[in-house]
Amino acid sequence: MKHTIIAAALALGFASAANAAGEAKNIIFFLGDGMGPSTITASRIFKYGEDGSLTMDKLERTARVKTYSYDAQTTDSAPSMAAYMTGVKMANEVISMTSETVATSPSKDANGNLTVDNCASTNGKSVPTILELAKAKGKAVGAITTTELTHATPAATFSHICNRNAQYAIAAQAVPGGAGYNSALGDGVDVLMGGGRNHFTPYDAATNKTGRADGRNLLTELAAKGYTVAASKAEMNAAANGKKFIGLFSSRSHLEYELDRTATPPVGEGANQPSLAEMTVKAMDLLSQNSNGYFLMVEGGRIDHALHGTNAKRALTDTIAFDDAVKAALDKAKLTDPTLANTLIVVTADHDHTLAFNGYGKRGNPILDINRDYKTGQPSKDADGNTYTTLVFGNGPNRPNTRSSVDSATALSDNYLQETGVKLSSETHGGGDVKLFATGAGAKTFKGTIDNTKVFTLLKSAFGF
Repeated sequence: MKHTIIAAALALGFASAANAAGEAKNIIFFLGDGMGPSTITASRIFKYGEDGSLTMDKLERTARVKTYSYDAQTTDSAPSMAAYMTGVKMANEVISMTSETVATSPSKDANGNLTVDNCASTNGKSVPTILELAKAKGKAVGAITTTELTHATPAATFSHICNRNAQYAIAAQAVPGGAGYNSALGDGVDVLMGGGRNHFTPYDAATNKTGRADGRNLLTELAAKGYTVAASKAEMNAAANGKKFIGLFSSRSHLEYELDRTATPPVGEGANQPSLAEMTVKAMDLLSQNSNGYFLMVEGGRIDHALHGTNAKRALTDTIAFDDAVKAALDKAKLTDPTLANTLIVVTADHDHTLAFNGYGKRGNPILDINRDYKTGQPSKDADGNTYTTLVFGNGPNRPNTRSSVDSATALSDNYLQETGVKLSSETHGGGDVKLFATGAGAKTFKGTIDNTKVFTLLKSAFGF
C-alpha cells in the first residue's frame, strides 16, 4: 500500500512538472473584445449581484495585461489581438505583421466595396501566429466569433495584412490553394465560424449590394476542398465531425447581439444563429477528432460594438453570453479531461473601454438603473438636482448640452444610450490594463502584470513549442 501511494505521488508530481513545462494538448483562448474591468464588474452585478461570480471569476489564475500598441497608448483590436497571437507589437489597424508595417487602407471597387488591397509586398513581413504554429505541429485549429469572420480579432489568427479593413483579401487567405491563400495554414483552418458571408461570395446587386468584385465564391472553393459549409444553427448542428467546417451565419454583417438574437422573429437571421456557447461546443467536437490536440480561439466580439454605441445593456448581455461560452467549454472539456491536465483555458480582453461607475450606489440597485444613494435609497442627484445613471461613458455621442433627469423606465430600456463626458461621434477604446483569467495545464505561468506580447510566449510554452 505504501509503495502504491508513493508511486501515485510520483506520478502526480511528474504530471505537474509536465504541465509546468507546458505540455497542454489543447488550448482554448477566449477573447472578450473590449471587455475591460468595469464591463466585467458591471456584467457580474447585472446577472449575479455584487456578491455573485461569473464563470471567468472562478478561474484560479489571474493577471493584468498591458495593451498599448506599437504606435498608440490606446490600441485598436487588430494589433492587440495580433500581439496575443504573434508576440509582436504592431501599429494600429495592422494584423499579424512586423512592427514597421504601415497601415495602408484598402480602396473601393466600382461597386463601392473595399475590395482593393493596397498592401505593398515591401510593406512589412508576416509573423507566425500561434494558430499557424499549432497547425504545423499537426494540431487541429479553429477560430470562431460573433463578428464577421474577417473582422480584426479572428483575422489575426489566420491572416497577415497591413490593414484590418481589407476584409475581402483576408477572406481569400483562408481558402486552401486559392489565389491569396496563406500557405502557413497548411491544409487550412479546420473550423471557422462567424458572420460576414458577403466577403466570401460574389457581388450581389439585387439584394445587399456587397460581395466580391473578382466573382469568386470562396464558399464553393472551400466546399471543393472538403469543408462542410453552413449558414444556420441547424446546419451547424448537423455537420459531421470528421470534416473541416465553415459556418457563416450572417449574410452581410456581424451576428446579432445576444439580446436581439433571441428576440428576432423566425423570418430573420438572428433566430437561426447559434449562440457563442453553442458554437464553442460544436467547435470542440469538430477539433477533438484530431488525436494531437487543438488550438481554438473564441471571440465575444459584439461586446465591443455595444460599448462603442454606449449601449450598456447590450454590452452586458453579450458579456454574459461570452461567460456562458466559457462555462460551456469548461464543462465540455472536463467530460474527457476532468482535471484539465491536458487542457489550458485562457480568458482575456484585447483592450478596455471608457465605461465607468458613477456615484455611491446602494447595494442591490440594478446596475443599469439610475443611481440610488447607499444611505437613503433615494435617487442620487447631480449639482443641478437631476438624477443620473450609475453607468456612464468617458466619451461618446450622448452628451446633452443641458442635463435633465433620467427616469428608471428610460434607463432600463433596451435601447437606452448612457450619457458621456467628452462628445464624440462614437465612444473610443480605453487604454487601461485588462484582466486575464486562466485554468488548466500551464495556467500557473499567467500571473502579475504582463505585456500582451508575453501572453503569446506563455501560450507557446503551454504547448511545449
